[in-house]
Amino acid sequence: MCTVTFIPKSNNDFILTSNRDEAPNRISSSPNFYKIQGVKTLFPKDKLSGGTWIGISEKNRLVCVLNGGFKTHKRKEKYRKSRGIVAQDFMIATCISSYIRAYNLDDIEPFTIVIVDWNNNLKLTELVWDGNKKHTSELALEPKLWSSSTLYNENMKAERQQWFNDFKANNNFNAYSLIKFHKEGGNKNLDYGVLIDRGFVKTTSITQVEKQRDTVVMFHENLQNSTNTSKTFSLPQKVNE
Repeated sequence: MCTVTFIPKSNNDFILTSNRDEAPNRISSSPNFYKIQGVKTLFPKDKLSGGTWIGISEKNRLVCVLNGGFKTHKRKEKYRKSRGIVAQDFMIATCISSYIRAYNLDDIEPFTIVIVDWNNNLKLTELVWDGNKKHTSELALEPKLWSSSTLYNENMKAERQQWFNDFKANNNFNAYSLIKFHKEGGNKNLDYGVLIDRGFVKTTSITQVEKQRDTVVMFHENLQNSTNTSKTFSLPQKVNE
């Protein structure tokens, strides 16, 4: 939930990969299927909040959360709702654009949410909640990297972006090469490499979603116990919004 890459492909296909940088003792379960208000979903579950940082649904939508908005913020001791529950709400919404406009984010910790929708043409949306205001943008369908503002300052973000640019220039985009970037990209001797270990926070898992025509494969590597999980989600036809 703190380093995310998005790679568009032809035929409304894409690959999105997310590193979860979290306290090592915060436990999560491997991806599984859940019905939420009658909507089929697939996501890894955070055992503390019951929410998730990345998931897909039969609404033909992926939702991925990064901690923080545009800049670092001072955390409150308690918030009204977990960002992981917000992600679940967005996954099952019928019309995501109107749902975002109406959704109450008061007393929710700042976040950046990446939304990939493929009901019609592939659409990439970014929602940044800075704690006071929603900032929603439809992004160009091009390779993109996000770095969480809670762990990386502007200089770190710029250097990480350069690592991604170098990767783009020297590699073919596929599921394997992107997992490799998320595990080995950048300078491993720095505490802001793509894979981090700062003691109190580290990359605990990598989750990748690859859409290929009528199926989506979610691959999850738990770096805490060295286990891998892969689940295939068969997609419905276009969902009316």
